[in-house]
Amino acid sequence: MATQQHVLACIDGSAVTESVCDYAAWYASRLGLPVALLNVIDIPASTRRDLSGAIGINSRQVLLEELTQLDEQRAKVVNRYSTALVQDAKSHIESHFDVDVDIYQRRGKLLPAIEHFHIKNRAIVMGRRGEDHKGSRINIGSQIETVARASSIPILICSEAFTTPTSYMIAFDASKIAISATKMVARSYLLKGLQGHIVMVGHHDELSKQSLAAAVAELLSAGFIVKAHHLLEADAVDGLLTFQADNNIDIIVIGAYGRSKWQQLFLGSTTTEIIASTFSPVILVR
Repeated sequence: MATQQHVLACIDGSAVTESVCDYAAWYASRLGLPVALLNVIDIPASTRRDLSGAIGINSRQVLLEELTQLDEQRAKVVNRYSTALVQDAKSHIESHFDVDVDIYQRRGKLLPAIEHFHIKNRAIVMGRRGEDHKGSRINIGSQIETVARASSIPILICSEAFTTPTSYMIAFDASKIAISATKMVARSYLLKGLQGHIVMVGHHDELSKQSLAAAVAELLSAGFIVKAHHLLEADAVDGLLTFQADNNIDIIVIGAYGRSKWQQLFLGSTTTEIIASTFSPVILVR
């Protein structure tokens, strides 16, 4: 018997939680799958030291017991908050979408929790900015790259209020990862019926042009509505985001982190720049 897959929505109670729920529900409804709501409780271990050999242990023992009680109370409050969060998120989805919803609560770190469900995960939906970066100048959550580098399935990153997508664009540079992104789109019903665009910036050599034409042909043969665009702009990020704005593109599909972390130190990451610079949802494909 085949394992029932789901779309995993990672929620933390931050301002992007509703957006994550809605886009996960849309994604799941397009594929006829349930949504799995995941909230990970990460309670830091107590930093209290063992003071059993310290002078005045009798007087300090009472304080240690009080600290222990505070730790226990904090854990209970966090657990209740997590339960309320996933229940509220489930109610929200069920009131707006016709999809089944499962809820999961786990302790520890996000990536191990996601990997626990790797057999069931068809796609992952995350918020662009998590609770850990609320109010900061950082535009993307600290765990997006970590999860993206470890995952072989699509990851949808979102932040703004949900609107039903009607168009998408694939950021194409003729690389292996861009070709893989195109093949992923062609194999999935997710974006079928939406107006599609494959956009390549620069790369004016004949091999790249042939690769672009082949990508378009593959999507057309799979029944997709798609157009090819070859832009002259020198900067890939500026060219892609300008095209998106000018054509009211709803979703960007891009290969996730084609360079190593070491190369990023010197060359930056087009993937990260696009995620941080657009308000539209981005689907990352490894």
